[in-house]
Amino acid sequence: MITTTLSGKGQIVIPKSLRESRRWRPGTRFIVEEIASGILLKPSRQFPLTRPEDGLGCTGYQGPIINLQDMEQAIQGDIRKRWQKGKTA
Repeated sequence: MITTTLSGKGQIVIPKSLRESRRWRPGTRFIVEEIASGILLKPSRQFPLTRPEDGLGCTGYQGPIINLQDMEQAIQGDIRKRWQKGKTA
């Protein structure tokens, strides 16, 4: 069991072994929650959780949905076309 002490300023030092195992660096912000058995510290997220569909609207694509296989075929076709053009030029 690891113990720590509350300072006169209300600060608690989180032992180095715990900070390193959690990869908590100086400046890490925490959410402090009171729970039945004590206090819970959780690192706050720097960025809010998002879903893929939240960001896809910024692409500007207005056409039909294209599956991955069709995209791969189109990319490969364009690469072949560019390679052939460069080879004959």
